[in-house]
Amino acid sequence: MGWVQFQQLQYFVAVAETRHFTRAADLVHVAQPSLSQQIKALEKELGADLFLRARGNITLTDAGEALLPLARRILADADTARHEVQELAQLRSGRVRLGATPSLCTGLLPDVLRAFHDRYPGIRLLIEEGGSHDLVRELARGALDLALVVLPLPTPSPALTTVELLREDLVVVSSPDAPAPGRGRRTVRIPDLEGERLVMFRHGYDLRELTVAACRAEGFEPDFAVEGGEMDAVLGFVRAGLGVAVVPRMVATRSGRGLRVTPLARPGLHRTIALAHRSDVAPPRAARELQRMLLER
Repeated sequence: MGWVQFQQLQYFVAVAETRHFTRAADLVHVAQPSLSQQIKALEKELGADLFLRARGNITLTDAGEALLPLARRILADADTARHEVQELAQLRSGRVRLGATPSLCTGLLPDVLRAFHDRYPGIRLLIEEGGSHDLVRELARGALDLALVVLPLPTPSPALTTVELLREDLVVVSSPDAPAPGRGRRTVRIPDLEGERLVMFRHGYDLRELTVAACRAEGFEPDFAVEGGEMDAVLGFVRAGLGVAVVPRMVATRSGRGLRVTPLARPGLHRTIALAHRSDVAPPRAARELQRMLLER
């Protein structure tokens, strides 16, 4: 059907669906005389009338009925082709909007993002830091393509798909100039934190909720030396000797210069990191590539 114009098929399908030439012209954003002219040209090419125009009623002829499913398939295939090409173009010049908790921005992400940037240098990476609660809300309203969140989610959301990425140990960090927590033993138990002053994250941080809940489960309220910080601030306050903090092992490993790192005694504290995206909308191609690299890392 190389001699039939793609545009003519669009106009034919529009008339077949609206059964009205003027409405069809509005639908495809063209003047009605132009649309009628193209339909006549199509009928001439095919050597058959496609519509019966009787007293303002427009119906399909047998030839029109035969052409309609074929025309729809050709238009759908063209749409698919355009979509595939755009998807590939996205890998050269697209963008990915990724949300992550601050500790993951410090620990997990730098290496993966460097590898992604090396492979797709044209893609802009937009990173938003926040607690899981805020990131879930941003995902749901379409402001992010993907988010790295801590499970379980603050409010379970059927609108989101989550894939577990890793389970991470938490450790205690302290200043080497201060007395070691847990009386210098190789590991610290949660009850040992009762006598310690904690440097605590701001409200909304998953690590804050996890640490406070663990202390309360052992029957005591944690004592805060200072609270309200982001990850970098908390590590800086600990280095300055203001108190100890419970942080992910990955953060301690990457940012642990000038800090004493003590593991928590078994069963310890852990957190589960997951990759989340909206269930009702497939992430853009570039975001799916980043998702694949995170899952394969």
